Amino acid sequence: MLRSLILATTVALSPAVVAAATCGNTSAGFGTWKKQFAAEAKAAGVKSKGLAALAGAKYATSTIKADRNQKSFKLSLNKFMELRGANTIVAQGRKRKARNPGFYNSLEKRFGVPAGVVIAIHGMETGFGGFMGNSNVVSAITTLAYDCRRSEFFSVHALAALKLVDRGVISANSKGAKHGELGHTQFLPGNVGKYGVDGNGDGRLDMNNAVDALSSTANFLRKKGWQPGKGYQKGQPNFRVIQEWNAAGVYQQAIAIMGAKIDG
Repeated sequence: MLRSLILATTVALSPAVVAAATCGNTSAGFGTWKKQFAAEAKAAGVKSKGLAALAGAKYATSTIKADRNQKSFKLSLNKFMELRGANTIVAQGRKRKARNPGFYNSLEKRFGVPAGVVIAIHGMETGFGGFMGNSNVVSAITTLAYDCRRSEFFSVHALAALKLVDRGVISANSKGAKHGELGHTQFLPGNVGKYGVDGNGDGRLDMNNAVDALSSTANFLRKKGWQPGKGYQKGQPNFRVIQEWNAAGVYQQAIAIMGAKIDG
């Protein structure tokens, strides 16, 4: 009887469980999913601005097409580096480091990550800010959260994006990459919340600001376990940390190789 009473009391005091929104593989169910996901978002602490952004999100057909057509995993390392313009990234990266050594030295001093690695990521992700995406971030990330292929993974980032809208870090109209990545180094929204740094000290986190984005990138690597002074080529201690940045093996190796050449 006592055990039954305890169980009954526990159930009564527990917060209401919100059923997970039903995923889908076409645009047909996106509107219904948004209404269901709004309940999850509200329970997770998303406020009015974030909920309004969710309500206004549109099914991103171009995002689904890009997600179904990823080719980096199939390329050889040499072909991948050729297609991504590795030699150009290294050459431009060396010039950027030489023009602003104080900034890059300060990054390494603060976070322990060599400038070459951060610069290589910057070049690989957006061509040093040359193209940071033209997709609506909220629409892209919620479309991926709705899509059954990786719904669980992207639902976390969708909730994070809505919270970023609430905080004013992004708006319902913010643009990013096809998978909802933001700024100079293409952070997913959940990573902005976890690892974002106001690098220029203006009181606002802005991933479209290079200083904030590069500081956040170095902070991400530090938080993932970067060991200052240790090597980062394949087989060395910090290569494992680079693997946290991107799932494609050729991408990971390219960052390591270019980073060393930029610092060399």
